[in-house]
Amino acid sequence: MTTTNVKFLNKDKSTFFPVLRTRIEQYFQENEISKSGGSPMVGKAIFMLSLYLVPYGLILTNLFPAWAMLVMAGVMGIGIAGVGMSVMHDANHGSFSTSSWVNNLFSGSLYLLGGNVYNWKVQHNTLHHTYTNIDQLDSDITGKPFLRLCDQQRLQKMHRYQHWYAFILYGLMTFSFLVKDFRQVGEFNRKAKSKLTKPFATYEIGILVLSKLLYVFFVGVLPFLLTDITFGQWALGFLLMNFVAGFVLSVIFQLAHIIEEVHSPVRNDQGNIENAWAIHQLESTANFSVHPVLSWCVGGLNYQIEHHLFPSISHVHYPAIAPIVRATSKEFGLPYYQKKSLIDALGSHVTMLKKLGRQAGQSVANQRVTRTRQPVGSSQ
Repeated sequence: MTTTNVKFLNKDKSTFFPVLRTRIEQYFQENEISKSGGSPMVGKAIFMLSLYLVPYGLILTNLFPAWAMLVMAGVMGIGIAGVGMSVMHDANHGSFSTSSWVNNLFSGSLYLLGGNVYNWKVQHNTLHHTYTNIDQLDSDITGKPFLRLCDQQRLQKMHRYQHWYAFILYGLMTFSFLVKDFRQVGEFNRKAKSKLTKPFATYEIGILVLSKLLYVFFVGVLPFLLTDITFGQWALGFLLMNFVAGFVLSVIFQLAHIIEEVHSPVRNDQGNIENAWAIHQLESTANFSVHPVLSWCVGGLNYQIEHHLFPSISHVHYPAIAPIVRATSKEFGLPYYQKKSLIDALGSHVTMLKKLGRQAGQSVANQRVTRTRQPVGSSQ
């Protein structure tokens, strides 16, 4: 199917999003607060970056036994996940600060994790946020050779066991940064011909190459120059660090889009989505465990509905605007999917992996259509 000029068709002439947007604007105006993160974000950024960089610095002192360095590598993995969810994510959406240079500064923290800012903005801000859960357009569910994450993808025998091995693959997420960014240069340039993305500029490719070389020196060369660790010890630490980071990041993102209630919509014969964009976001996204401690730790990514509708608003405001979004969704007879706990969301994700691994796309899709006919606005 062509991916040229994909449009969202508001065939029902819904006024949901204009009304919701007005109410959200009124909230910020009446409370005289900025939509950015402000000082709470700076404090969180310092904490998360320290969780990554302080153990790294301690390792380089060469004052600790190998087992302690391995523990520090695991802590670094938690720090990587924290920086990814709570620092660079807001910054790359422009919601970290009202200052563009501050956003640019903290968005650059992605380079410390082995990623690339321009690639992230194309993959995440443009493709994932615009074409959420749409096969061949949303990079978060497309191009996973061992996983079947939506109804439209071809069912293979190995997918029957994906609910077992998926979580191992999730741990490889940050490993893929080293090669995936280069592969996606070609992919995104091809999509640029269909006007879905912009092509990589030459200087962006230069930044990509240079940043990867610096990351390799930072994480792979400097430890050998300043410590007496063996290659095996380094490899084990690098594996642990990235597995912890990749596992946490992947699971948090997957719980918002690959659970039982959410949709993976199919484009019509013209390649368009027969739904308004904002309603599409409600149908393809879910919240989970809106506990304040978890929200702080994961950068508000458990409020994915609010994030997808208002990505330019910092996650520190999601708990306050969520009741507005939920009430407006109910008023318009639209779904608002939410799992009560992290365990509930994990269980639903595993169930969805099982169904996608064992059933043809049409049967899973039909089950979803049936589920969406229950009273709207209820907590699933």
